[in-house]
Amino acid sequence: MTGWLTARPIAHRGLHDRAAGRPENTLAAARAAVAGGFAIECDVQLSADGEAMVFHDFALGRLTEASEPVGATTATALGRLTVAGSAETIPTLPDFLAAVAGAVPVIVEIKSAYDGDLRLARRTAEVAAAYEGPVALKSFDPAIVAALREGLPARIPRGIVAETRQDDPAYAAMTPSQRRSLSDLLHFDETRPDFLSWRVDDLPCAAAALCRLLAGLPVMTWTVRTPEQRAHAQAHADQMVFEGFLP
Repeated sequence: MTGWLTARPIAHRGLHDRAAGRPENTLAAARAAVAGGFAIECDVQLSADGEAMVFHDFALGRLTEASEPVGATTATALGRLTVAGSAETIPTLPDFLAAVAGAVPVIVEIKSAYDGDLRLARRTAEVAAAYEGPVALKSFDPAIVAALREGLPARIPRGIVAETRQDDPAYAAMTPSQRRSLSDLLHFDETRPDFLSWRVDDLPCAAAALCRLLAGLPVMTWTVRTPEQRAHAQAHADQMVFEGFLP
């Protein structure tokens, strides 16, 4: 069921290149990945009116001239914002998938504030279920991956994104026990993922290796940017999420 997940290298946030007018997570980056024959990873955030928007950050300041949270802005207003000084705007997930049109696999990462809010997960599942091309959903948040078991057709794989060390500020409010649950996949019975997406610099690790070797789960690894990381990915994973070079 998941063989197509690892058949092609996966372009991180699309095959983006700001200098070429293709910022991350835009339709131009998606079309470039399709032209290169690469699978695509993209991120989604929730708009104020409940749409899944293809955008990585919780706030708009890094990539647009606005500064508000994505979640405080409507889909229409977000769709008018240009990204990173280009002519590209922030797409909705339905528009992003329509641009890919099944030509290559799309792996959608559902962003989370670890606050129990499942609206984005539900909307993303709804959009994915209506899409006829190869698509998979993943998240760092076990609650989201577990919730997708109920609302997602069995043909759409669900994955957990993980890392062995929780250095990012997003983990700041978590207890050591909660962090260990993420590192060691102690939520496995709850989430039952179809694949793993693990940070390349944390491989090899016991949790990913056991899932790969004993449970047969495919492991993709992120984000591969250097020749050393690429060699590491080839040794310890089934496919790479890459950025900044052409495989």
